[in-house]
Amino acid sequence: CHFIQKLEDEPDIETRCMARSCESLRDGLDPDTAAARLTAWQSGRTGYPMIDACMRALVATGWINFRMRAMLVSFASNHLWLDWRSFAPWLGRQFLDYEPGIHYPQVQMQSGTTGINTVRIYSPRKQVEDHDPRGEFIRRWVPELAAVPDEHLAEPHLMPELLQAMVGCTIGVDYPAPIVEHRTAYRHAQERIFGVRATAAARSEAQAVFVKHGSRKRSRR
Repeated sequence: CHFIQKLEDEPDIETRCMARSCESLRDGLDPDTAAARLTAWQSGRTGYPMIDACMRALVATGWINFRMRAMLVSFASNHLWLDWRSFAPWLGRQFLDYEPGIHYPQVQMQSGTTGINTVRIYSPRKQVEDHDPRGEFIRRWVPELAAVPDEHLAEPHLMPELLQAMVGCTIGVDYPAPIVEHRTAYRHAQERIFGVRATAAARSEAQAVFVKHGSRKRSRR
């Protein structure tokens, strides 16, 4: 109800950044690069197994759990540096439980465009280690990686070429190499987002956003 009320109070959340200072945050990405990254993300061909498995599962079944939804949005926004408006409508159509009042505020939250919420940039490797260490989920939805050893499943592109040949998974042929480099993308997103948030105008705007949309729930002792 809290998130649905956000959209009731401000319908523009569906098309404009809650923090107007973020409107041009992701300008500058070459249109062809953006289109290629979007297609790879939508089809589960980013070269990051947990991202790809979650996307393929979502497209096939219409559902994925909350943490993985957040990860997919964060990856598109922060690793691929895509404007949330370029993928939010398509993503919403994949969910059997789609609710716009929840969807758009959550997409903006994970994209860092609310101005008030913690910026979360998930490590695709850590998500494998934490949530699928034996690769049961990944191997189900990314069968190209079925024979990849557990220790290489989070980052199959780091397998030696001989091992790739032995397990029948040549990176760049059978399964794509990572579409972006994690550390480089992570640093770029942090620098850009926090650079905007550090400005006096953004800090002032954040106060207004919090007054309008911040939670009023008090923490329990």
